[in-house]
Amino acid sequence: MKRVLFKSIMFSFLFVFILPLSAQSNLDTVKAQKFDTGKMWTFEDYPNAYIKSTYGFDASEEWLKKVRLSALRFGGGCSASFVSEDGLIMTNHHCVDGFLEGISKDGENIPKNGFFASTLADERKAPTYVEQLVLIEDVTAPVMEAFNSGKTDAEKIEKRNNAIKELETKYNNDTGLNCKVTPLYNGSKFSLYGYKTYKDIRLVYSNERVVGLYGGDPDNFTYPRYDADFAFLRAYDEDGKPMKTENFYKFSQNGAQENELLFVVGNPGSTQRLKTIAQLEYYRDVVYKNGAFLLNRLFSIYDEMIAEEPAKADEYRGQQFFIGNSAKVYTGVLAGLQDPLFMARKKDFEKKLKDAVAASPELKQKYGHLWEGIEQTRNEARKFAFEASAYSINPRFVPVYLSIARKIVELANNLKKPEADRNPDYKADKLESTINGLFPEKVNESMNSKLTAMMADYINMNLGNENPLAKKMFNGLSGKAAADYALKNSSLTTKDKVVDLAKNGADAIMNSNDPFIYYVLNTQDKAKEFAAKSKEINETEQALESQLGQVLYAVYGTSIPPDATFTLRISDGVMKSYHYNGTIAPTITTFYGLYDRYYSHKKQYPWDLPARWTKLNPDFDLSTPYNFISTNDIIGGNSGSAIINTKAEVVGAVFDGNMESLAGNFIYTTEANRAVSVASQGILEILQDLLGAKRVAEELKTGKIPDELRK
Repeated sequence: MKRVLFKSIMFSFLFVFILPLSAQSNLDTVKAQKFDTGKMWTFEDYPNAYIKSTYGFDASEEWLKKVRLSALRFGGGCSASFVSEDGLIMTNHHCVDGFLEGISKDGENIPKNGFFASTLADERKAPTYVEQLVLIEDVTAPVMEAFNSGKTDAEKIEKRNNAIKELETKYNNDTGLNCKVTPLYNGSKFSLYGYKTYKDIRLVYSNERVVGLYGGDPDNFTYPRYDADFAFLRAYDEDGKPMKTENFYKFSQNGAQENELLFVVGNPGSTQRLKTIAQLEYYRDVVYKNGAFLLNRLFSIYDEMIAEEPAKADEYRGQQFFIGNSAKVYTGVLAGLQDPLFMARKKDFEKKLKDAVAASPELKQKYGHLWEGIEQTRNEARKFAFEASAYSINPRFVPVYLSIARKIVELANNLKKPEADRNPDYKADKLESTINGLFPEKVNESMNSKLTAMMADYINMNLGNENPLAKKMFNGLSGKAAADYALKNSSLTTKDKVVDLAKNGADAIMNSNDPFIYYVLNTQDKAKEFAAKSKEINETEQALESQLGQVLYAVYGTSIPPDATFTLRISDGVMKSYHYNGTIAPTITTFYGLYDRYYSHKKQYPWDLPARWTKLNPDFDLSTPYNFISTNDIIGGNSGSAIINTKAEVVGAVFDGNMESLAGNFIYTTEANRAVSVASQGILEILQDLLGAKRVAEELKTGKIPDELRK
């Protein structure tokens, strides 16, 4: 009896204390934290006083310049960096994975088997480029002067955009660089960034896909990790020789240390940390809710297709991985936006800013209306947001029959016109060919049936299943039953049906009872109307946001960083553990963990390993640090960023964040938000003691191509 009672008491005790922190807190007392808006500092406003007082590190202008010029923006939305004087570039495997198949020669399978150029001559031309930030100019004054000269919101935006184009053209011509003006702080500050572009980029080394993306979607955005997510390329000059550079990060053989100041230098994509509560609530209720639904459902569809067609598993998994990545992002951000504690912190930040404005007569008169104005724009958008969502579904989430419906309606519209007024493809000499081309050569009926079910559920979620559109298309049904009903009543499910309908003429098409044609006819005009309304609302909101940026800048200056803009930033942090899943995360993982993962999952995908990874030579040290975590502030676009110490030495390559980092889209927290990197020691151990790529390892350790290998 005592034992039962003890268990009962312990269960009650645990139940109380495992409730979410947000449920235990009095939300009215929750306060914004100092770095809720993040640590993605621009180089032009590097916070030297804060860094010096916090960590005792005083960065010189020379150090900052070298660090900036060693960093690169990688084509395709990633980051990279120079890691030798001979133009060697480090980035992530997942940043190069997309073009590996395309550069494979006959008989090669680089995604499956990896790639190593044993000589310079073997380095393989890659369809990508890198950009180096070599010029920074503050162009706020001319841009804001143009903006303020506008009389209406639309005119202000137009004049601002024209001024930006003129500046970019002038600087492009004057410098020969690729110059772009980037709005910061919601458009209260404008920096012109000039990039030197390197177009002759060659692949030097990539891992097998299975280890470069180890753990696949299940391990993505999780920790502990065991991922060899790194790759090396090289920039070549105009003479076809390895590019020489004075600015590169030396490679640390010792890696990151506990409590050591670490910097991530890269190009974070975008954040929404300076948005108002009204905007965040709209994103929560509309944008991320819908996005999470579609992405998670599509991911599940690929699981079903893999089970149905195991012979095509590799093809489906390749498509599924990146869908899963986006699905986790949307789901994670949505969970953060639904967390009362996080939103309470955001509300306190907004309240403090409003209080600062109210305390200044000048600021109050100029900016006091902003929050109400932005709330009004979001309320206007809400009036048609769910209809707009249902009427303009992204093509990647709909069955092919909807695409066919759009084409056959376009055919009907042209057939109504005199021959002379039709588009060329619909004139008599091409009409038969056009009709025969309406239906694709290959249609996966199972996949498209599942996509139809998803479309039905998405429309039902946004409009309700009693809405006339849902009723007509799906008879008020959902899921597979809805798909079966729509496909049974469709004239677009086979080529013969489509051709017959098309040849019956415009009236037959327009009066068809086909559910997909009905969707096109009853949504396309409304969708255009909603798009026009959205454009008008967004123009008003952009003008208000620009003023919001001005007041943010007036109150906080550069003590807070601007939202991410896929431009170069530097973020400070340290290796630090965190509590998760009832235990404590280690700051590092080792190769022992990789092989435990391999055997524990019975060598099955996505935890299988290539044969050469299972035949270890005696020199390979399983205790070498492999992946590690840090508190650095990162977001999408930081993939491939170098993480460096105060000596500007590479201690790792950033490739992921944990699940707790996903709310970083709108709030940066330090409790459990962690960046995940491949450790420099692990990279070297793989190169020199596992896979025999000693040429790359030696170049990393010496910072240049060894003389005996310059062939």
